[in-house]
Amino acid sequence: MTRSWPDIPFEPWRETCAALHLYAQVVGKYRLARGPWVNHSWHATLYVNARGLTTSIVPDGPGGIEIVLDLLDHKVIGMASDGRSASFPLADMSVADFHSSFLDLVAEIGGTTEFHGRPNEIADALPFRDDHEPRPYDADAVRRFFHACVQVDRVFKQFRTGFLGKVSPVHLFWGSFDLAVTRFSGRAAPLHPGGVPALPDTVTSEAYSHEVSSAGFWPGGGGVDFPAFYSYAYPGPDGFADAPLAPPSAYFDTALGEFILPYDAVRRADDPDATLMQFLQTTYDAAARLGQWDRAPLECETGVPRRPRTL
Repeated sequence: MTRSWPDIPFEPWRETCAALHLYAQVVGKYRLARGPWVNHSWHATLYVNARGLTTSIVPDGPGGIEIVLDLLDHKVIGMASDGRSASFPLADMSVADFHSSFLDLVAEIGGTTEFHGRPNEIADALPFRDDHEPRPYDADAVRRFFHACVQVDRVFKQFRTGFLGKVSPVHLFWGSFDLAVTRFSGRAAPLHPGGVPALPDTVTSEAYSHEVSSAGFWPGGGGVDFPAFYSYAYPGPDGFADAPLAPPSAYFDTALGEFILPYDAVRRADDPDATLMQFLQTTYDAAARLGQWDRAPLECETGVPRRPRTL
């Protein structure tokens, strides 16, 4: 089966992407307020599903509530475990209008409408209810972005299987609006200095309490003005920036302190899956080898994770 990696140039939908980022923050903050804490803020994230991004089930209201950003039919859907449901369309609107409609939706299905009302990881951002700037909504660009996320999510999950140690789910952090997966060495890390805009340093220091090799996908805006994959280590071991990596289009960005692989280099490759897996594997290998990790991954010589035996 041929899998399509869509063209998602950042500039044409930059403003729509910024709006979608903020809408995802509103939805994510609802999940954050209602769910029990999970290490490294994993309880706050969103997940790719068959229609867009979902909170998964949140303990609220009649028992459980799920919120979906449907990026195919372009609407927000709320579903409660007692059968109630509600929705409203995604379209040109302000963040304040989205926030108001979202509160109405949650109330209609029996949920709790109290949660933190300011964006995180965005410098000088207004509270949601005060952000009345009109925002565009390019439905076609959003749909293509979703289809890209489906492909990335699939390959990231395949990469995730090749590690025996502690590893995160593949999930979308709405603060930085990136789809990510993180492996852990099992050793404590130096205290992270923090300094992320509009994010308490205590959150950052807990997120990086242990050594990590983390990879992810930005649609653009995360320090680069094009869709890209990234990979970094914390703490970054000596020689990390000069480590060999593949494919040839990947490079180390000294300003970001991370390896970068343009999304288009994957999309245009003869084998996009293998090209992305090369990047994930070689950047992880650099972090683990130079950082002297003591856990071995379950990879075969090609770098493709082994499949578990059929029971």
